[in-house]
Amino acid sequence: MEQIILFGPLLGAIIAGFGWRIIGDAGAQWVTTGLLFLSALLSWIVFFSFDGTTQYIHILDWIQSGDLDVAWSIRLDRLTAIMLIVITSVSALVHLYSMGYMAHDENFRDDESYRPRFFAYLSLFTFAMLMLVTADNLAQMFFGWEGVGLASYLLIGFYFRKPSANAAAIKAFVVNRVGDFGFALGIFALFFLTGSINFDDVFAAAPELANTQLTFLWTDWNAANLIAFLLFVGAMGKSAQLFLHTWLPDAMEGPTPVSALIHAATMVTAGVFLVCRMSPLMEFAPGALAFVTVIGGMTAFFAATVGLVQNDIKRVIAYSTCSQLGYMFVAAGVGAYSVAMFHLFTHAFFKAMLFLGAGSVIHGMHHEQDMRNYGGLRKKFPYTFWAMLIGTLAITGVGIPLTGWIGFAGFASKDAVIESAYAGTAGGFAFWALVIAALFTSFYSWRLMFLTFWGEPRGDKHTHEHAHESPNVMLIPLGVLAIGAVFAGAIWYGSFFGKTNEVVKFFGGEYGEPSAELVEAVAERSPKASELHYVMESEPGEAAIYIAPENTVLHEAHYVPTWVKLSPFIAMVIGFATAFWFYILNPSIPGRLAENQRPLYLFLLNKWYFDEIYDFVFVRPSKRLGGFLWKKGDGNVIDGTINGVAMGIVPFFTRLAGKAQSGYIFTYAFAMVIGIAVLVTWMSLSGGAN
Repeated sequence: MEQIILFGPLLGAIIAGFGWRIIGDAGAQWVTTGLLFLSALLSWIVFFSFDGTTQYIHILDWIQSGDLDVAWSIRLDRLTAIMLIVITSVSALVHLYSMGYMAHDENFRDDESYRPRFFAYLSLFTFAMLMLVTADNLAQMFFGWEGVGLASYLLIGFYFRKPSANAAAIKAFVVNRVGDFGFALGIFALFFLTGSINFDDVFAAAPELANTQLTFLWTDWNAANLIAFLLFVGAMGKSAQLFLHTWLPDAMEGPTPVSALIHAATMVTAGVFLVCRMSPLMEFAPGALAFVTVIGGMTAFFAATVGLVQNDIKRVIAYSTCSQLGYMFVAAGVGAYSVAMFHLFTHAFFKAMLFLGAGSVIHGMHHEQDMRNYGGLRKKFPYTFWAMLIGTLAITGVGIPLTGWIGFAGFASKDAVIESAYAGTAGGFAFWALVIAALFTSFYSWRLMFLTFWGEPRGDKHTHEHAHESPNVMLIPLGVLAIGAVFAGAIWYGSFFGKTNEVVKFFGGEYGEPSAELVEAVAERSPKASELHYVMESEPGEAAIYIAPENTVLHEAHYVPTWVKLSPFIAMVIGFATAFWFYILNPSIPGRLAENQRPLYLFLLNKWYFDEIYDFVFVRPSKRLGGFLWKKGDGNVIDGTINGVAMGIVPFFTRLAGKAQSGYIFTYAFAMVIGIAVLVTWMSLSGGAN
């Protein structure tokens, strides 16, 4: 069953990519979509039938060189099972949605192969992502890691006739190479120190790595902290964290289904998955985890501020994705890995639905993406409106305060992240960054809804008159995702954010009574330490997520002060009220505020000028260096000097050799005799010298 889940999308990609002329355009679409739905169905069966025991399914022997022995295997544990349903479910729905969205693409009027090629790319991406999450070693994971990078390059630049799409694809590829370099260094370091890159071997060596010093860049480092940091650099690139985030908004140049698949539910969550997968090592790297927490908090805040003023509907959702990824990393950084996975799980449903809903609006508005040209579209897009409304209620965290789980999916998981952040940082920077980001998230999410579906129609009158709801093949995925956006948080709240023993049982592992020292330590901060019944005391690697006995964040998060539990709800209400005031009650306020606060507005509109700074610091110097090497190095030195000398010497000897070509046999015989005489003389003299 697991092999079918993994290789079904690859088979679909091969058939659609190379056999579409035989089975036809429609056949390629149905084959890829059907195989994805089969993989999704089997993934849900695996998820519900999984008993918590880690399974290893050998596919083939792969790399065997010296001490390096790497097999291609499927590692099936609870963490893998969660990612399987996220990836295959969203991908299957995106495939179905794409059948309507890509039906008549004006960018490829003269190219009948664009649909089979698009579906082949989608399936190829899905296979690479599945290979990443089922990996049993870092080599296989890195292969899938680079595979999704390749597929994302192809999908982001799918409109290859648009210069902006080509530039966005190159930007995503280059920025991710920066992160991947750090990931590769981390893999090299692990092999250097442990002699293996298999997860079980690495996890077992984690305590020893925590007591090992490693020299890197002329400085001594704690090995566990350094390796965890290098692996996180890879996660920063793939998951678009601050400083390596600049590719994500530009990736909106690809078709909207690409945004839903890659930038909402799958590829950008690979970094979060990596940190959680490496939790047995991360638990022994407190310095690296602190860095993860700070970067996550900064990213959540930064992306939320930029999302406040964006006008492209897809870019607003893209920055929302960037911000929500920051939430996940904060949870992982404080040691609440199951909470990070909880938000990853719920986020997949409502964010994919928001992207597909935005695509439905764009499709019906004849590819108009500027929200300033929308307005009053509720009646034109009734089903899309309700789907996006549910997605907005989920992402902003609407629910009943203090219940924990009675609310939309985002209410359960985002509140769990914020409570964990408070418990893990004692109300530090990351906690406040997330609360403020929650307020901004509510504002820009409702701003998107109000500008799009309320008010008077704006922009081109002809476009509004001919606006239309999307076909059923695009609306069905929205309905399915809406179910997840409503119920996913409530159903799995206890499994991901229950008491420690509940979470451990869900993810697998062994249990034991907590030590007296641990209970005493928890009692200093938690009034209900007696309720800490079990903590995980298994060896690293025996469970999908490792929680060290000393890690009490997950337990303490349930006993944070009441005002902490209420803070995300209050932030959500303030954000909604402000957006309602700005865009419904008094729509003139935003324009006047942007004019009065022009520097701040431009600062946010230009994304804190990260692109301009990178262009000045990295891009322009690189271009100048390339131009210098081209003109001075290649032009003057190679062409001017070396080639110039060669042009003088080589022709001289060729002319001399040409004169020796007389065409008479006795001339060549004489030359051979001379050569033999010289050779014999040299050998005789050499022999005599010895």
